[in-house]
Amino acid sequence: MPDPAIPRELRMYGVNAVRAVFVRRPEALRKLWLSEDRVGDMRDVLKWCASHRVGYRIVPDDDLRKLAASSHHEGVVADVLRAPMPRLDEWLATRPAGRDCALWLDGVGNPHNLGAILRSAAHFGIGALLIPRDSDLQVSGAAARVAEGGAETVALVRLPAAREALSALRDAGYTTAATLVDGGEDLFALDLPRRLVYVMGAEQSGMDRGLAATCDLRVSIPGTGAVESLNVASATAVLLAAWASKSR
Repeated sequence: MPDPAIPRELRMYGVNAVRAVFVRRPEALRKLWLSEDRVGDMRDVLKWCASHRVGYRIVPDDDLRKLAASSHHEGVVADVLRAPMPRLDEWLATRPAGRDCALWLDGVGNPHNLGAILRSAAHFGIGALLIPRDSDLQVSGAAARVAEGGAETVALVRLPAAREALSALRDAGYTTAATLVDGGEDLFALDLPRRLVYVMGAEQSGMDRGLAATCDLRVSIPGTGAVESLNVASATAVLLAAWASKSR
């Protein structure tokens, strides 16, 4: 089961990441630090913080680097409340009929890959990232920065056991597609379903073959063979672009 000790607050950094929280969930802001150079860019956020008694401080770059534990803070660091993670049944109850897509992350763990996946998912209007019940995957500060605001646009949804999840998705009209390095159908030759869930494998080991066998489709991205495969974040962008262009 997921680690119950995961903190409710997240230390986030990067202008677009923090601003996305302010636009969508301003009440989630708990504390803000920024450089003198960012005061003008964040004036509306500072005004909101002042009127709602949310503390903020203007600090030097070295302090921001220490707070973020990164040199990529872009002059803004914030403590925010994490968005809630709904269950699959709760999420399905909110989905509209018709065209929809989600990503099932079977073992993805690298925060930069997660951030890039969130960014691509937000760009293509993907409904959610579906997280296995035994995964402790959460958005980190690094993932949120790489996502450039996508972490606030795309929900993370907690799955039940795989068999139960597959059944619930099928009942809701979704086709599941296992994504394989090789041995799947040519992604670019398929007519992709309008309601689709891509199942993405882990960065190193790829997709669990048992789970792949239970999916409705198995797809692969054809290439030259000059490299073994795309990394999971790059593959996700290709898969989502194919769905966006071929499922209308």
